[in-house]
Amino acid sequence: MLKEFKEFAMKGNLIDIAVGFVMGAAFKEVVTAFTGGIVSPLIGLIFNSDFKALRYQLKEGTLNDAGERVGDVFLEYGTFLTNVIDFIIVAFVMFLVVKGVNKMKKKEEPAPAAPSGPSEIDLLKEIRDSLKK
Repeated sequence: MLKEFKEFAMKGNLIDIAVGFVMGAAFKEVVTAFTGGIVSPLIGLIFNSDFKALRYQLKEGTLNDAGERVGDVFLEYGTFLTNVIDFIIVAFVMFLVVKGVNKMKKKEEPAPAAPSGPSEIDLLKEIRDSLKK
């Protein structure tokens, strides 16, 4: 059983998947930083507010003894929209990567055309006829 597991773990495809997973996680961090640091502030300029801070208050809480509001419930649609933008960016880049890989793959060569001229059967008939003579 241990031998089978070792063979499974050392297959090239599994290692490729692991490397792809790690690279994807790192790329996700870059995209999140790009969205949070560049895209969100630019969109925030349009809406004149912090994009991630966009939220709708569903329930108002109460004040505690220290004068702090407790129990507020918010629908944080700004964070959701930021994550949707992250997803779209990652999906688009993955599309470009797959498209590039498919373009670089060696294109299958078409099957060679059938040779013109007499077929094998015609040649065999000629040989048979010449042997009869």
